[in-house]
Amino acid sequence: MSKPVAVTPGARTGTAAVRPATPRAPNIITVASGKGGVGKTWLSVTLVHALARAGHKTLLFDGDLGLANVDIQLGLLPKHDLGSVLSGTVTMAEAVARYADGGFDILAGKSGSGALAVLSGDRLTQVRDGLVSIAQRYDRVVVDLGAGIEANVRVLAGASGTVLVVATDEPTSLTDAYAFIKVTTMQYPGTDVRIVVNQAASAREGRRTYDTLRKACETFLNISPPLAGVIRSDPKVKDAIRAQTPMLIRYPTTNAAQDIESLARTLLAN
Repeated sequence: MSKPVAVTPGARTGTAAVRPATPRAPNIITVASGKGGVGKTWLSVTLVHALARAGHKTLLFDGDLGLANVDIQLGLLPKHDLGSVLSGTVTMAEAVARYADGGFDILAGKSGSGALAVLSGDRLTQVRDGLVSIAQRYDRVVVDLGAGIEANVRVLAGASGTVLVVATDEPTSLTDAYAFIKVTTMQYPGTDVRIVVNQAASAREGRRTYDTLRKACETFLNISPPLAGVIRSDPKVKDAIRAQTPMLIRYPTTNAAQDIESLARTLLAN
């Protein structure tokens, strides 16, 4: 496994400005990453499940407008999705489906289509405002954002109370996580950004990865995002995804499952 490397400041941040978000819901937790392949969707699914197991009314919102796949990971065939909402077929509340096995609700994205990735500014605002509105019905809402720093990602991130930036020890993951933090905190000053290190070889190695990213943020951005949690690498994760079954149902005692539950407790305590 490669060791953490220095993060290059300013990478991949040349994006057009969008209108700042005005509404924000403190109970929304967005899960973001600078790049794909870091386990962001799995983490979102398992985190919302952990929050539900802790007794909270929760919603999983698939905010990956370019490549929605939350429903696929859960083996669901929802009758409606975010595409249905934007077409005017149903309201956002009517598009919500119950995932009984996990004890939480889900609002699926438009799986298998990238059409929502190119929404206009007004349509993005519609999605963001709808998200903030429906969040009032829940104790916690977890939003699985798309990877990168495109406008649709930033607009939805701006609606949240907490932004979890998921990173691994891979150099490109660290660089792109830094870029996401830079763009997000510049556009939305004061955002509660926290870092989650996923697929760590150990808790100690995860802390080292976090320290690399934190030092870059302190040096170049003058901020110090806290560590929300370290999720240890676990071969059972891939098996649970292949089985389309939540980790906390299939392998509740494994390291990764325990780490997610620890992350949930941390978020609920702050």
